Amino acid sequence: MKNTYLYIFCLSLLSLGSCELETEPLTQQTDSNFYKTTGDAYTALVGCYDGLQVATGASGLGVPVISEVMSDDCFGGTGASDGYNYALIDEFDKSRSPADVDLLDLNWKNYYKAIYRCNVFLTKMDQIDWKGDTALRNTYESETKFIRAYLYFEMVRLWGNIPLLTAPSIENMPQAAPEEVYKVIAEDLVFASENLPTAAYNSVPGGRITKWAAKSLLGRVYLYYTGYYGKTDLAGVVTKTQALGHLEDVISGSGHGLVDNFSTLWPAASVAQYAGESNKEIIFSVKYTYTSDYNGNTDGNHWLVMFGMREFSSYPYGRGWGVTVNSKLWNAFSANDTRRGATVIGIAEENIAFDKLNSQREYTGYYNKKYSPMVDQSGKDLPLVLGSAFWDISQFQDYVALRYADVLLMAAELGSGSAQSYFDQVRQRAYKSNFTSIPATQDNIMNERHLEFALEGVRYWDLLRQGIGVASSKIAESTTLLSGGVSTTKTISAAKIQETKGLQQIPNTQITLSGNVLKQNAGW
Repeated sequence: MKNTYLYIFCLSLLSLGSCELETEPLTQQTDSNFYKTTGDAYTALVGCYDGLQVATGASGLGVPVISEVMSDDCFGGTGASDGYNYALIDEFDKSRSPADVDLLDLNWKNYYKAIYRCNVFLTKMDQIDWKGDTALRNTYESETKFIRAYLYFEMVRLWGNIPLLTAPSIENMPQAAPEEVYKVIAEDLVFASENLPTAAYNSVPGGRITKWAAKSLLGRVYLYYTGYYGKTDLAGVVTKTQALGHLEDVISGSGHGLVDNFSTLWPAASVAQYAGESNKEIIFSVKYTYTSDYNGNTDGNHWLVMFGMREFSSYPYGRGWGVTVNSKLWNAFSANDTRRGATVIGIAEENIAFDKLNSQREYTGYYNKKYSPMVDQSGKDLPLVLGSAFWDISQFQDYVALRYADVLLMAAELGSGSAQSYFDQVRQRAYKSNFTSIPATQDNIMNERHLEFALEGVRYWDLLRQGIGVASSKIAESTTLLSGGVSTTKTISAAKIQETKGLQQIPNTQITLSGNVLKQNAGW
C-alpha cells in the first residue's frame, strides 16, 4: 500500500475557488475513463491511503511533532540559529515569529487534497462494476470513510473551525460548526465499524484498516469531543454506552493484545528485540518507507528527524533537528517504571557524549526515544544503509496512531465493569515485578495515559479534552534552558493558550484566497 499512486486529484489550495484537474496524469487515467473495474477501485483506494500518508507526515509540519510541542512534554527546541516557528507553536504566540502566518499552509492543502481523493472515490462507487461482490465494495467504502474521518479528526482538533466537504466541490465554502464535522466523522466510523470484516486483525493484510481500528478511533473521538466541547454524546450519533461497547468489542474480538515488554514497541528502545511494525498491539499505524526523494516520491516519514538529537548521532540514536523533551517528563516516571527508559533518551543517564550544545536551542538533556532516527553501529543513518540518498526525508518508522493499551485505558475511563482489570494490565506490563495495584480512578487513569503514551502525539489532546483551564495550567511554565550554550528564560503563558482555546492559526493564504470567507481563530 506504500508505493502506488493515483494521480487523479484536485490541486485546490482550499481557497475552494480555484481548482484544476491534472489533465495529463502519468497513467493517462482520467475522471471519465477511470473508476470502472475493481482494479480501478483498488488503485483509487491506494490513492486515498497515499493521501493520508502525505497529509499526516510526509510533508508539511508533522502533526505528531507539533502535538508534542504543544504539550507539556516537549519544547520547540531546534537549532540555536533557526527561525522561531516551533517556538510560535510551543508558546501559542504569533509574536514569536510574526512572518509565519502560513506555518501550517502545506498541511492544510495536503489534508484537503487527501479529503478530495476520498470524496471522489466515494462518489464513484456506484459506477464501478463490483461483479456482485458487495463485501468488497463495503470494505473499500469503509476504508475510505475511515481515512476521511481520520483526516477530519486531525484537522478539526488542530483548527477547530474548518470547511466541511463530503463531495468534490469548487465552491468557496465557509467554515462549518465543529459539531457538523464531528457528525460526519462519527457517521463514517460507525459505517466502517459495521461493514468491515469481523475477523481477527491478523487475517487482514498488513497496513490495511480494520473494523477494530474504526471502533478504537470512535472511542478516541467520543472522548475528545465530549471532553473539549462539554457534550454528553458524539454529535448525536454515538452515546457513551455505544462508545464503550465498541471498545469492549475490540477487547473481546479483535485478537489484539499487549506485547510482553513495553520497550519492544519502539525500534530505538529495543533494536534487536523490536516487535516489528505489525505486532499484535498495533491497531492502526500510518505506514512509511525509505524511498523518498526530491522528484515527487514522498513515502518517507519526514517528521521523525525533528525528534533526533541536534546534529549528533550515538548508536543506535541518529541525528536530527532537536525538538527537546521536558525534564519534567523524565521525573514523572518512577525509577522502576520500565517505560521511562523506553520513552526518553537521557543524555547524562546514558553517558552520551553530546557535544552540540552551541547548536541546540532549549537544551534539556532529554530527547524522544520512541520516535528517534537511527544509525547502525558504524554511525551510518539507516535510510542510507537501506539505499536511500536522503537520510532526512527517508526516515521510515511507522507512526503508531492507535495501540491496544489505549483501548484498555479508554474502556476503563468510560466505566467498563472490567475497568480495574484493564487498568492493571497496562500497569503490570510497565512495572513487572514491582507492580502494585492502585484504584482505577479518573485521575489515576489520566496519569497512566500520560506515562503510557508520552511522546506519541497523544498527551496534548488528552490535556485539552479535560478543559482549557486544565491544559493551560499543565502546559504553562517559566524555566531556564540552555540555548546555544547560553542560559535563557523560556516562558509559556497560560493566558495565550486560553486565548487561542488551544487551537492553531488558520493559514493566512487560505483566508486571503477565500476572499475572507474563512475567519481566523481567536488569539491569532
